Amino acid sequence: MPPVPEGRGRPRLRLGRLCAGARRRGERCPGPAARGQRQAGRLRRPLPAADRGLRVVGRPPRSGADRGRRGVSRVRSRLVAAVAVIALAATACSDGEKADGDADEVLAAAADTLESSSGVMLSLSTDDLPDGVNGIVEAEGAVTDAPAFEGTLTVRVAGTDFDVPVVSVDDTVWATVPLTTTWQDIDPGDYGAPDPSRLIGADNGVVALLRGTEEAEAGESERGGQDNREILTTYTGTIPGEVVKRVIPSSSAAHDFDVTYLVTEDEELRRAEVTGVFYEGSEEMTYVLGVTDYGLEKTIRKP
Repeated sequence: MPPVPEGRGRPRLRLGRLCAGARRRGERCPGPAARGQRQAGRLRRPLPAADRGLRVVGRPPRSGADRGRRGVSRVRSRLVAAVAVIALAATACSDGEKADGDADEVLAAAADTLESSSGVMLSLSTDDLPDGVNGIVEAEGAVTDAPAFEGTLTVRVAGTDFDVPVVSVDDTVWATVPLTTTWQDIDPGDYGAPDPSRLIGADNGVVALLRGTEEAEAGESERGGQDNREILTTYTGTIPGEVVKRVIPSSSAAHDFDVTYLVTEDEELRRAEVTGVFYEGSEEMTYVLGVTDYGLEKTIRKP
C-alpha cells in the first residue's frame, strides 16, 4: 500500500524532536510504554511548543463575553449586599428610638397638614361601647374641605347594630336610618355623633383635638403604614373635656381624655386613640381614629 500523502489522513505524532537529545548522546530513543506499565504517580513533562496543539487542555479559555458577564455578576452581587446593609442600618436607626423635636410643635404641624388637606379618608371604631349605650360602633368615609362627607356609620340602638349610609353636604346630614329604606335629613346628635362633614375642621374636628392637646410628650418611633414604609412617632397627652365635647357632643366636658397619636415624618396624623367618658353617665371607653389618603379630591352631592 502506498504511503499516505502528507497532510491527509490522521496526523501522526512526530517523535524526532522528542528524541533528538537521546540520539546525540548515542542512546536509543525509547518507545512508548505499554498500556498499564506507566509508573504510578509520574508527572508528565510538558510537550514542546510545536506539539501542544495535540493536547486537550481541561477547559477552553473564556471569551471576552464570558469575562464580562462574570464581572457584571460580581458587581450586581456587591450592590445587592450594599443595599441590604443600608436597609438594615436604616431599620436599626429608626425602630425603637426616641423621637427628636418638640412634641407641641409636631402636633401643631400635624393639625396644619390636616386642615390644609383637600380631603382624607377617616375611620372610627371601638371595641368597648358601654352596655346600654346607643352610640357609634364604627364609621368610615370620605371627608372633604367643602365641607362634605360620604360614608357609613354603624350605630348600636337597643343592643342591635345597624349600618347607616350617611351623606353630609351644606350643613345638612342625610341618612338611611335603621328600619327604613329612604334618605332622611337627621340630627346626628340623636346618635351621639357630630356632623361628619366637620371632622377635619379647626373648630369641631380632629384638628381641634390636636391643637387642644396638653402635656404632650414624644415617645418612640416605629415602622408602619402601607408595606411598613413609614416611620411613625408616638405622642401622648391629655385633651380637656370641653374640647372633646365640641367634636363628640355626647362626651363629658367634666372629664379629661387621654390620647395617643401616631404621626409620620411628613407631619401627617395617621392614628389617634382617645380614652375617656364619651357618653354621659357611662364608663370610660376608647375610640380609635384612622386618617389616610391625604389630598383626596371627591365631589359629594346630596342624595
